[in-house]
Amino acid sequence: MTVDRPQMLVAEFEELAHAAPETVWLEFIDGKLEVKPPHDGNHGAIVVWLLRQCLYLRPDLSLYPYLGLKSGGLLEDRVRPDGALAHDGQLAGHGGWSDPNGFLMTVEVTLRTPGNDRRCQIAKRDGYAAAGIPVHVLVDRDTNTLSVYSEPEKGRYRKRTSHPFGATVPFPGPVGITLKTERLKDYTQ
Repeated sequence: MTVDRPQMLVAEFEELAHAAPETVWLEFIDGKLEVKPPHDGNHGAIVVWLLRQCLYLRPDLSLYPYLGLKSGGLLEDRVRPDGALAHDGQLAGHGGWSDPNGFLMTVEVTLRTPGNDRRCQIAKRDGYAAAGIPVHVLVDRDTNTLSVYSEPEKGRYRKRTSHPFGATVPFPGPVGITLKTERLKDYTQ
């Protein structure tokens, strides 16, 4: 199996994902079927905290948690980022897998589980860059850092800044917010 020879066609994956129980979230990354692992309470608390911060700092935008998003080269990947930031109303008319046009930022929060798949995190980040999403944020609970990736070009983000939990973190345009991340220290265990 390679990107040239995926495990299945995208249409077959979408049919499988549609038929999966609500408690199972499937992703299709680099031609491979992935199961998005369940989240713990701290993971969910981080996503809700980010959602509230975005709503407060940019009320014209919405952070959509866990929506289906097309990404990757030729938009062949199907992923469920922990959050995807777009203008309010962006999802109107979208089906189960949204086109990335108009999304300003994606967010991934690492899991505190044995076997946390870094390869998948890297592939998803690069997929967001390939799709042209301007900003990607990784909240890394293993290293207690928040990394901001920006300036996507040729499937990679050209710029990365990493900040310890507790730092004040500026997000580049088009997001254009500054987060005080002291609260993230509450969710490190």
